[in-house]
Amino acid sequence: MGTILIIILILLLIGGLPVFPHSRSWGYGPSGILGVVLVVILILLLLGKI
Repeated sequence: MGTILIIILILLLIGGLPVFPHSRSWGYGPSGILGVVLVVILILLLLGKI
């Protein structure tokens, strides 16, 4: 479960970077959503739910 979670997080980090031509106009949306996901996962890890 942890390995799959790490792979998904790495893919989200790469996808959240606005370096691709089609995503330059997205602004901070993807990175903000990614930040929320990371905080939720961190809280779940600290509580021992994952």
